[in-house]
Amino acid sequence: MLFNSYPFIFLFLPVVVAVFFVLGAVSRVWALRWIIAASLFFYGWWRPLNILIIAPSILINFGLARLLQRLLRQEKGRAVQAVLLLGIAFNVAFLGYFKYSNFLVGAVNDAFGTQFVLARIILPLGISFITFQKIAFLIDVQAGRVESFTFQDYCLFVLFFPQLIAGPIVHYREMMPQFHRAPCRFDKENISVGVTLFAFGLFKKVFIADSIAPIVKPLYEQAAAGGKIGMATAWIAAIGFTLQIYFDFSGYTDMALGIARFFGVRLPPNFNSPLRATNIIDFWQRWHMTLTRFLTAYIYNPLTLWLTRRRAAKGLPGFGGRNRTVGGFIELLMFPILLTMLISGIWHGAGYTFIVWGLLHGVYLVVNHGWRQVGPKLWRDKASYERFMQPAGFLITFLCVAASMVIFRATTLGSAGNLLEGMAGLHGLGVSGLRGQFDVGLKHVALWVAVPGLIALALPNTLQMLSAYEPALGWRSGPGGRWRAAGRVLWNPSLAWALAISVIAALGIVNLGGHSEFLYWQF
Repeated sequence: MLFNSYPFIFLFLPVVVAVFFVLGAVSRVWALRWIIAASLFFYGWWRPLNILIIAPSILINFGLARLLQRLLRQEKGRAVQAVLLLGIAFNVAFLGYFKYSNFLVGAVNDAFGTQFVLARIILPLGISFITFQKIAFLIDVQAGRVESFTFQDYCLFVLFFPQLIAGPIVHYREMMPQFHRAPCRFDKENISVGVTLFAFGLFKKVFIADSIAPIVKPLYEQAAAGGKIGMATAWIAAIGFTLQIYFDFSGYTDMALGIARFFGVRLPPNFNSPLRATNIIDFWQRWHMTLTRFLTAYIYNPLTLWLTRRRAAKGLPGFGGRNRTVGGFIELLMFPILLTMLISGIWHGAGYTFIVWGLLHGVYLVVNHGWRQVGPKLWRDKASYERFMQPAGFLITFLCVAASMVIFRATTLGSAGNLLEGMAGLHGLGVSGLRGQFDVGLKHVALWVAVPGLIALALPNTLQMLSAYEPALGWRSGPGGRWRAAGRVLWNPSLAWALAISVIAALGIVNLGGHSEFLYWQF
């Protein structure tokens, strides 16, 4: 069941929320159990077999977490480490079988000329997000960050339907205290903030992202078929898809935040105007923020710490302060970054394009970190350096991200290379490949690239507009708050805003039609 569908908006969601409030007036326990039941129904809507596939994994992970708790109380350190490694291996193998088996068989066939055939494997929805969430839970239990949990709480944490399919990737310790404190009753602020977030998200997905899709899809199809695409057209394909996935993912994130808020729960922020980033490090701190958080906390940091200790045992310096050597940079920064981003690419999808995309962003990050070591020294002072780097960094970052999105979107490395050659002007400088592709003119195409670009780069995002009401966990404005809204576009529960949100919601609803999944749901 899609968030952007009539059954979800006008049937499933109202019924689930209404019953939740009714049960909440009688029993908090049954209100929370209702969310679990609704989440299972939501997950099994497309294919009931999904539940039968994912349920054993949930049970096994719960059992492993309980075993970890018992071993921790008994202070059996080696056994704890063994169970944790077993749990991680199980989850990785579970994800690998369903998501990567066909790709691995194809890779073997490509490498050795064999013709192995694997029976079609059903890919459970949201398996990548669910798997990372369960791995994080086991690590948190082992580290003592989760001290107690029940089976009901664990199921609620794993299955909560607003973030079940495409995140955000949440932690048990940030979610369950909210469920335990939630009033489970009607709250006008939660409902008004939730409706506003959902309406903004629906508008971004249906009115903007889905309107860009017909422009870029034929261009990628033409590139896949071997057609040569001119420079201007290739950049339209690159920037167009960048904006499409931007508003698609931003729209999903807003809708997930809004739905969760109906139940009095704040999901962590996951999207903060990443196209405004002035360097690629900043980009990854704004794009899919909870994935970046997971990769940093559970892959990059442990790997860097282990390598640092290994270097220290050999009498070699680390990489910090004055101990900045080329060897330290390579071993403690470049290698962990490349490996982490390779894992990120593989996590996103089973294909060569995702591997290359992940490694490319790893290279971007390494170059960015390297520039931070030498770049400021080339200017006479910090102020002049920042005056130059703000606009230059923004332009370079935007162009690099757009180029990488070509690889992310393309179906093969060959078609990605074809488009990248076009972007470099190797197929001519004009709009070859664009004319004749659409029933509309070039002005329409330019409009649907320029206007969304202006919205993404110039207007405050939804979290900024609603910052006074903590639209995401920890996102606040005002004295003592971490975030402040840009400009004067601040949402408040007023008649003017109610009318504006009604128009935005209406534009989203009237444009619903057909099957239009969120792009990140495939991961």
